Amino acid sequence: MDDDNSSGHPISQPGGASGRGSTPSPQPYGDLPAAYHVWKWRILVAFCGFYLFVYLGRFAFWPLAPLVKEDLSLSHIEIGIINALLLWGFGLGDLVHGRLAESYGLRLWVAVGAVLTSLLNVVTSFGTSAMSIAIPLGIAGFVNAACWSPAISMISQWWPRRDRGMAMGILGTFTGGAMLLMWWVSGTVGAEFGWRAAFRYPPLIIGVLGVAFYFLTRDRPGDVGLPEYVEDDEVSAIPEAVAPERLRGFGPYRELLSNPRFQLASHVKGLENVVRYGLTTWVPIYYFEQGGLSIESTLMLTILLPVGYLVAPPISGLISDRLLHSARRPMVIVSCLISAAALVGIALAPPVNIALGAVLLLIGGISMGLSPISTVAIDIAGRRMSGTSAGLLDAHGYAYAGLQAIVFSVVLDMTGSPWPVVFLTMAATRLICAGMISRVRV
Repeated sequence: MDDDNSSGHPISQPGGASGRGSTPSPQPYGDLPAAYHVWKWRILVAFCGFYLFVYLGRFAFWPLAPLVKEDLSLSHIEIGIINALLLWGFGLGDLVHGRLAESYGLRLWVAVGAVLTSLLNVVTSFGTSAMSIAIPLGIAGFVNAACWSPAISMISQWWPRRDRGMAMGILGTFTGGAMLLMWWVSGTVGAEFGWRAAFRYPPLIIGVLGVAFYFLTRDRPGDVGLPEYVEDDEVSAIPEAVAPERLRGFGPYRELLSNPRFQLASHVKGLENVVRYGLTTWVPIYYFEQGGLSIESTLMLTILLPVGYLVAPPISGLISDRLLHSARRPMVIVSCLISAAALVGIALAPPVNIALGAVLLLIGGISMGLSPISTVAIDIAGRRMSGTSAGLLDAHGYAYAGLQAIVFSVVLDMTGSPWPVVFLTMAATRLICAGMISRVRV
């Protein structure tokens, strides 16, 4: 059996095992034993399989929003408030979970977050007003954030920069698949059995899989007696050479928040989420209300967004790692330009033109999925600060995502539902992102 370190006690060194004695000396990535490469794939595949179901407890409100809105007679602003609290709850969780998990156990944090996510979705299913749904969903977002940045830190412990784009691209396919699965499962359960059932039953699988993930994985190579890799790429090697005393306590926050490249990348992620989650928040309501579609037809059309999110990330990762020598910036810029064009098309196309809408949503989803901005944060931070960096980047993303939910809801309710303005604003943010990321050399 594998030697298991499941106590959850603080980890004594950034890269070593907890209370296990001597750890093998780091080795060049190409010289690592075969067992290492088996484990690195085990970690990645286990997390991908787990994460495929995580959105059932995070974003189920989106395909269910038309049903909830109609059942409880909610306004666009109330829908916006629910979305904002959900997204901001996740962002607040991102601020703390990555750093805490780096100190107390990465896989432990993932498992606890998974179990609590399931429980809080069940609580949400009993809501009878906007706030009685928004509050438990916001808390669910906070605990669900524990399922992301700690696991991203785990991946960075096993995958160096040279292959990290591919690893994160494969994960990106599963995050796109998670959105697709959630859209289908939550939407179908909601349409057949009501929105309360969709919050009550599908999310239970998250807790079960979170516990399984805990037993299947290990935080670091040293936890199974394997050596770490030596990072040979300068971009990640430089931050990994930071003195250990600078990474104690709040040290990683100081290092990252004083890094202009990381700050710029974080705001690019924020503006990216204005579009990524702006589309998933508002597109179902747009086609349901303006296109006159049934809830079933709306789901069939808008599911093309997560299909796009699913297809593109591994392509982007392989191009970045193999053809661009791990350069991420060009793929982010390509993503920005194509998605801006697709958003202009959605703004100008009549919502009753379902065929054209389907094509534009698919292009929009694919182009958004091409952006490897999450990998950028890990590259800049290196593996020692990867959990903190993934959390900080995502916190920016969800702060912006929650803000769009409020701003666009006010625009829609107060000014007579000018839907084209919403999508044209999203297109403008993509062009701003392209200009910002062009100044980040990574």
